Amino acid sequence: MNTVFNKLRNLDSYPKVNEDFYSRTLSGGIITLLSSLAILLLVFSEFTLYIHTVTETKLLVDTSRGETFHINFDVTFPAIPCTLLSVDTMDISGEQHHDIKHDIIKKRINAHGDVIESRPDTIGAPKIEKPLQRHGGRLEKNETYCGSCFGAEQSDDDCCNSCEEVREAYRRKGWAMTNADLIDQCKREGFFERIKEEDGEGCNIHGSLEVNRVAGNFHFAAGKSFHQSSFFFDDLISFQDSYNISHRINRLAFGEYFPGAVNPLDGGQWTHKTSNGMYQYFIKVVPTIYTDIRGRTVNSNQYSVTEHFMDLEFISPNAHPGVYFFYDFSPIKVTFREEHISFLHFITNICAVIGGIFTVAGIIDSFVYHGQRKIKKAEVGKFR
Repeated sequence: MNTVFNKLRNLDSYPKVNEDFYSRTLSGGIITLLSSLAILLLVFSEFTLYIHTVTETKLLVDTSRGETFHINFDVTFPAIPCTLLSVDTMDISGEQHHDIKHDIIKKRINAHGDVIESRPDTIGAPKIEKPLQRHGGRLEKNETYCGSCFGAEQSDDDCCNSCEEVREAYRRKGWAMTNADLIDQCKREGFFERIKEEDGEGCNIHGSLEVNRVAGNFHFAAGKSFHQSSFFFDDLISFQDSYNISHRINRLAFGEYFPGAVNPLDGGQWTHKTSNGMYQYFIKVVPTIYTDIRGRTVNSNQYSVTEHFMDLEFISPNAHPGVYFFYDFSPIKVTFREEHISFLHFITNICAVIGGIFTVAGIIDSFVYHGQRKIKKAEVGKFR
């Protein structure tokens, strides 16, 4: 057994020196103090990195299909009244939605940007108790209301009971609604009174759009538009010869927020300088998946953008003034995953810090100690 212990003793890489042979110096004490402080500082730094998360980024080919996503927006138009402002969407699959009202909130603002009124995008309530019937008479008691579509009916049974339904019937026919001030439903709902009341005001419009996950566009049109022969026309152009499409984008996001998300158009502002025009944003949407440290996954998007203004004087007269957002999807998907540094990696770094500083401190101490001895020997030799 003693033989085994003797062999193990011979393997000791750390031979001990009797304390009687130690030579402690002032320089060694200073170096030990500085190295200890450096170890504490670096160990604390490593521990801070260990308890904080790191984000791992990967690029993958996007293979998802047949999905929808949300566009969240908040845009202010200082010179377009809320009644004349509409939101439309269309995509390359052929799906179109005009004058969207669902999940849209409009705020009337004055010239100073103060909110006058906030309301969902709807048409006002009737102001006349007895609306005009399709046959020309007024609605009587116990009679079912069926308003006229003023020649835009698709069948004899069609009824238009609101200004919006009349406008939809006109859109289907492809007619411009130039005689809107003579339509009973619009007068009854105070549509034109609202336009006159909002003259000189602006509008903040915000909400969310659910669209197909294909290339398309959404736009804010100055005036209620209808569709005919692939062009958008203005059926309220008689109220205003030109539109000031100056705007400020308070927020524009394609999907949910996730930590670190940057929307380049947030806070962007453009001031109108010509009589009429189309301001266009061309957006490249990058699908993004973010997974936090708890495993919660957020499916969202990032985007890059370029912009361009077109003066309507130099393009087709059928072009419609407004702000257009054209978006397309990147074939590459980005994934972010929050992770902690592994405990073994943390221990390895701690050992490297302690061992490295002690080694370097030992080299410096040895250099200083032997340098001092040589200087002292040189000085003693001079006196002899």
